[in-house]
Order: sequence, then structure tokens, then C-alpha cells
Amino acid sequence: MRIFDPHVHMSSRTTDDYERMHAAGIRAVVEPAFWMGQARTSPATFADYFDSLLGWEPYRAAQFGVRHHCALALNPKEAGDPRCRDVLDLLPRYLAKDGVVAVGEVGYDSMTAAEEDAFQRQLDLAHRFELPVLVHTPHRDKIAGTRRSLDVVREAGLDPGRVVLDHLNELTVAMVVESGCWAGFSIYPDTKMDERRMVAVLRDYGVERMMVNSAADWGRSDPLKTRAVGAAMLAGGFGPDEVETVLWRNPVAFYGQSGRLVLDEPDEAAAAGEFAGNSVRRGA
Repeated sequence: MRIFDPHVHMSSRTTDDYERMHAAGIRAVVEPAFWMGQARTSPATFADYFDSLLGWEPYRAAQFGVRHHCALALNPKEAGDPRCRDVLDLLPRYLAKDGVVAVGEVGYDSMTAAEEDAFQRQLDLAHRFELPVLVHTPHRDKIAGTRRSLDVVREAGLDPGRVVLDHLNELTVAMVVESGCWAGFSIYPDTKMDERRMVAVLRDYGVERMMVNSAADWGRSDPLKTRAVGAAMLAGGFGPDEVETVLWRNPVAFYGQSGRLVLDEPDEAAAAGEFAGNSVRRGA
């Protein structure tokens, strides 16, 4: 089973996770820019964070045979913080870089005017840099937030085929499918979606423009949940080709619109070296 996790926060995970992921069939990931659990207080902290997503993290992933890409943005949780607004001026320098395959996560947390302004401005950047967009649908008031997110995408004039709305559930999937956007689902141990519910959604809506991710982060989450969905699909009567479509072909097709995906095996010589004089290895 070949797997591409289209939304996972590997900066929050250990090298043991990379090793387990590779053993489970995960060969590529996208790491979207994310709230780190504590408020950042200046754009400079975002610059360091973006640099790590473009440098150290791809190097670390390569040690375990995983291709790492990223999506960059001012995330919805911090979009309303006036200390972070200048990040929007910083983004163009980063969105031009190889390894950035989308703008994201963007969207709403509390559905404030400041969040909406940042959302709209980043959709404009996605259009300018010809990048797909990963939209975070809010965890509170999800139906209204998803509906408003679709309105903002529509008003921005973006091709819906270049937009994925993530963290969907049974109550929001229909409106996203009808819009022509891609539908993303985060599979969690206790919250959001689980494997059984995901299989039921796929039975109802099919596998076209459907993406499944672990969204694993610093909280209770599991970077092997994509593999669990594949196993549940097979047990539920889906064929290997449909599993491959959901877990590999769909994220490749979506992020491939950036023209920046690299999906061959990491070069062993490069992976065995160092990054800026540092290594993940310990001992001799």
C-alpha cells in the first residue's frame, strides 16, 4: 500500500514516527503551516519556522525514505493576532521556493473579520503564485464556517479544482463536493473522523477528489491513520485500485498542480550527510 499523507505536522513528531510511517507504506507527506500550541509574537519567529519546513524537516524525512513537502501560510489560529499580521508581507518570499506545493492552512478559526481578511489576502497570493490552496474549516460552528469558506473561495475567483477544504465530516462533505472543490478528511483516535465513518463517506460519495490525512500534530493523534483507512476500505469491500486512488493518486494530482512535487526515493548519499552541520544521528 503506497501512501501520501497530504496533511501532517511532522515538526511535532519524532524520528521514530518517520520510521513507522515508512514501514507502513507512507512515502510522501505535505506539512502545512500550523499553530504550534503557543502564540508566536513576531513575524521573525515565522521566518525561522518556514525555514525549518523548507530545510531541516525535508532532510529529517529523507533519513527514513519519506519525501517531505510543505504548504505555507499565516494559519487561521494566529491570523487575528496583530503581532503576526506582517507575516502576510513575508509570505511572497517563501511561496516562490521549491518544496512549497500549496498555500495553507488558511481559513477560519473563530470567523472574525481579521481572519477573513487574512484568508482573502492569502487566496490572492495563491492565485499570484499559481499554487493550490489548503483551507482549514473551523472546529466550532463547522457548517457555517465551511459554507462561508466556500463563499470566500468563490468570490476570489479561484478554480475549485485547485482548492481543498479540510477537516470535513458527514455534515459538510455534500456542500464541498457540490462546489467542485476537493474534500479533505482528518482521521483521529478520538475526535474528528475515524476509519469506519470515512469508509461510509466514501461509499456515499465515491473516491473522486477525496483525500484522507492524519493531521498528526503535538496532540493526541496518529500518523498511521492513513494506513488504517486503507485497511478499513479493503475490509469494507473497496478494491486496491480505489485505495490507491484515495491514498496516493488524489494527493499527487492535487499537489501536483504546483509543479513542485518530488516523488522519487530520497538520494541515499544526500540523506546520509548533514544539514547545516547537523544530523539526526546519535553516536559514532
